[in-house]
Amino acid sequence: MTSRTSLSGPWRACAVALVSISLTSVTACNGGGTPPPGSPPADSQSPSASSTPSAAPTPTASYKPADATGRAQNVPVPELPEAAKAETKEGAIAFAKHWYTLLNYAYQTGEFRLMDQVTDSSCRLCAKVRPGIVEWNSEGRWIAGGLVRAKGAYTNFVKTSQGGYQVTTQLEQSAGTLYRADSSVEKSVPASQVLADIMILRFSDGRWMAMDIDRIGA
Repeated sequence: MTSRTSLSGPWRACAVALVSISLTSVTACNGGGTPPPGSPPADSQSPSASSTPSAAPTPTASYKPADATGRAQNVPVPELPEAAKAETKEGAIAFAKHWYTLLNYAYQTGEFRLMDQVTDSSCRLCAKVRPGIVEWNSEGRWIAGGLVRAKGAYTNFVKTSQGGYQVTTQLEQSAGTLYRADSSVEKSVPASQVLADIMILRFSDGRWMAMDIDRIGA
């Protein structure tokens, strides 16, 4: 199990304050002499460029959020920001915000593979929300809304005795609805604009890992 880091002292005070891709053209040049007898006309030697078929662009499927008519479709896969690849204060903050995009991806798809790649198995908040997300993305059920937005994040970027960093995130969560397979509503949850988490991060082997996340006041 990962060692727990105390949420007391200045961290709790801080948390309260925050809860606040070039086209290459090739030109062939021939000499200007008279072609030898029997040579085909010049036009037949060089096919017109217009005769070369051009590849049609591949259409990109549009993202459709979940609603009363069905689950989310073509959900974009979150990409790790470049800033979140460095062991810096900015990197820690960028990763913390990115983590919540992975949570939203799980909400909409029921897929935890991406989150599991960057989250320790002992994460408390993950353990709380995962069962519900899995349940409501199975047997035809789905979740509409309920997505989390990280409005801000703060860290003093000082290592704890366990070798991690603490990041406090200020969050808001949109209203959400749980739909049964027959499209009836199981439950509706109002939006929440006053949420804050303490995230414990560790940088190892060139990447960040979320070791633990705990919701303040929960």
